[in-house]
Amino acid sequence: MVPNEQRPRGPWARKSALLVVVALSITAVGWGLGRASKPGAASGPPSVPVVVEQASRRDIPHLIRGIGTVQSLHSVVVRTQVDGLLTGVNFQEGQHVNEGDLLARIDDRAIAAEIAQARAEKARNEAQLHAARLDLERYGNLVRDEAIARQTVDQQKAQVEQLEATVRANEATVAAAQVRLSYTRITAPVTGRVGLRRVDPGNVVRASDAQGLVTVTQMNPIAVIFSLPQDELPRLQPLLRAPAGTPVTAFNRAGGEALAEGRLMMIDNQINPTTGTISLKAEFLNAEGKLWPGQFVTVELSLGASQGATVVSARAIQRGLQGSFVFRVDEAKATVVPVTVGYADEELAVVTSGVAPGDTVVSDGHSRLKAGSTVKVAPPAGLASKGGER
Repeated sequence: MVPNEQRPRGPWARKSALLVVVALSITAVGWGLGRASKPGAASGPPSVPVVVEQASRRDIPHLIRGIGTVQSLHSVVVRTQVDGLLTGVNFQEGQHVNEGDLLARIDDRAIAAEIAQARAEKARNEAQLHAARLDLERYGNLVRDEAIARQTVDQQKAQVEQLEATVRANEATVAAAQVRLSYTRITAPVTGRVGLRRVDPGNVVRASDAQGLVTVTQMNPIAVIFSLPQDELPRLQPLLRAPAGTPVTAFNRAGGEALAEGRLMMIDNQINPTTGTISLKAEFLNAEGKLWPGQFVTVELSLGASQGATVVSARAIQRGLQGSFVFRVDEAKATVVPVTVGYADEELAVVTSGVAPGDTVVSDGHSRLKAGSTVKVAPPAGLASKGGER
């Protein structure tokens, strides 16, 4: 007999092996179909993570900002009006002075001598005038008695008038010399702060010197000249009727720290064609000296307010071919809603139509959104980073 392991396989054995392979294949296909039919395995459009906010109702002031330069209302270079030796300086650099305070003195001896000489000349001519008037009176009596000719009286009268004119000229000379004498006392022309002293005592100063002695700059009140884009002109024009009533706030250059509160004084009468801006001038009380001439500041101008307005963040407003719109979230779906923006700044936007207080709108994550997109509300970036640090 042939051993079992050496027996040749028959047709029945081959059929059995084929049936086993087919059964295994059917089982594998059924397992795969079973996995595909499980709930949740079907794939669809993924949810878009977004940051949302709710529209609110509040009062919003209409503010506009520009960069300006602080300027003194009065800045005077103090110069001498007469030539002479500078004998004394009565101020310290950086000192606050009041109008009329003595700042410096110039040697006045030569001018005082001129005044004395002019007064002496006047006294001599007054004496001659007195004698001439007496003679005219006597001549008048004699001519009535026909003791002298009428011509003599007329000549004496002309002499009196000539001496009277001479005395008036002497008075004018004395007055002019006294004015020149007053120039030897140099006083503060305005109330303010003095700058660096440019001439030391002992130097000869002249009226033709261009640099002057010192500069006195008024510090309180003080002005700021700032510029705004010409596109803001429609909002500025109502201020032309009463510009002095419009409040203005001056901040440091970065715009964070408020330095002073003031009022708008004027709006320039033309637009700068080179820069496309219009200049404005505001005046500020500066008792604490926080504003300094030449300083760059950020100026914030109030143009009114929206009372009880519907407000969203400026980031929520999107702009397309048809105008401004927002993505409103309703039941985890994004809906495109056209809106009308009445006022906007860098942070907030006042919506006059399209959105109501309490509506949920997308403030971040717009790039992947479209109408009907499913959204997944994510925390703001700042909150997410804080949560990750815990």
